[in-house]
Amino acid sequence: MRGLSGVPGVDFGIEDVRGEFPGELEIAPLERPVDATVRLPGSKSITNRALLVAALAEGTSRIENPLFSDDPFWLMSALVRLGFGVRVVEGAVEVSGRGGGIPASSADLFVGNAGTVARFLPPALALGTGPYRVDGTPRMRERPVAELVEALRRLGARIDYEKEEGRLPIVVRGGGLRGGGEIAVPGERSSQFLSGLLISAPCLPGGLTVRPAGALVSRPYVDITVRVMRDFGAAVEEDAPRAAYRVAPGSYRPATYRVEPDASAASYFMAAAALTGGRVVIPGLGRSSLQGDVAFAGILRRMGCRVVLAEDRIEVQGPRRLRGVEADMNSISDTMMTLAAIAPFASTPTLIKNVAHTRLQETDRLAAVAAELSRLGVRVYEGPDSLRIIPGRVRPAAIRTYGDHRMAMAFSLVGLRVRGVRITDPGCVTKTLPGYFGLLEGLRRGG
Repeated sequence: MRGLSGVPGVDFGIEDVRGEFPGELEIAPLERPVDATVRLPGSKSITNRALLVAALAEGTSRIENPLFSDDPFWLMSALVRLGFGVRVVEGAVEVSGRGGGIPASSADLFVGNAGTVARFLPPALALGTGPYRVDGTPRMRERPVAELVEALRRLGARIDYEKEEGRLPIVVRGGGLRGGGEIAVPGERSSQFLSGLLISAPCLPGGLTVRPAGALVSRPYVDITVRVMRDFGAAVEEDAPRAAYRVAPGSYRPATYRVEPDASAASYFMAAAALTGGRVVIPGLGRSSLQGDVAFAGILRRMGCRVVLAEDRIEVQGPRRLRGVEADMNSISDTMMTLAAIAPFASTPTLIKNVAHTRLQETDRLAAVAAELSRLGVRVYEGPDSLRIIPGRVRPAAIRTYGDHRMAMAFSLVGLRVRGVRITDPGCVTKTLPGYFGLLEGLRRGG
């Protein structure tokens, strides 16, 4: 995580922690099954949605229990550069919104490798005058954005590609967006295109109806978007038969909004219980959670774990031996690597399927998982949208992370059972959970 004090004219008092990580980190195996309560920071997905919605609201909002990591940093940095007031006060973030207006007439914005920032910002930028330049890391330049740009152009936005067609950097020249109609956007490569359009839709004259063109991956993340919008006063109606969302025009209301713990991060600690035959409790998540990734607990139940899904608590008790499963993980693909990391320790093979879109994320996640499982001596068969993992003896190895935070967090679980597992570039976890390895170490002490 980079220090936000690097943004001109603002000091959020958040220190740069990436330098605290070694180049390689060995994970010490646990000597006994875990028995811990793990308290997690706020969800990255919810934090970034709430931050942008707050900026589009009329007045000052307070975001409590936000996640402070790379991805929210890039969004907060962009909001400051766009002229919004953003302050960190006692662990919360206060955002002064402008009722759908963009204060700065131009800005140069860097989004790192944050897909939410790269896909959520352009529709909001089209509300301003521009030009606004949006760029990211080399990997973010490889990730798709064309579907969103084309949809915005159809709504009247003027957007140019600075270099390669269909890739960042882009220049949003503003000029306003037409509302009152309907727009279809492809969603088979990312649901973030749909969410980005939805977030800015209340600010359009006449509102907007948004629907996916064809299949939609990671549908629960669109549900999160709608819930956050409604919590800030937006009127969103779902047309289930057409999978469409009708958004009425009107300003977001400022709010005090509390972000629930990150369910994707919770998957690693639930898996630690499953892997060691131990017990882990995650407060703040449960049946009432906004996040689809709580469904990972159900996969662990199918693998033989005892799972208690209370209103605001998840408890997982691992079995003596895990069973392999067949799992369609299209809607909870952020937990795909967690399952892949524990699958070698099951009694039967595991098939993960319908996750082709993960090839377009922080890295080609299917290829990366297959490569690192092979490095551990595990037999794995990689398909276009699937992995079949055969249990067997796991050997020590230095795991490549490909700059992908989820590779580092998922494969560190292997080290809880196998001596000599080392994680290269462990600092990449700062993208979503800078304190991950401290929380993992806390499992030895009971959380």
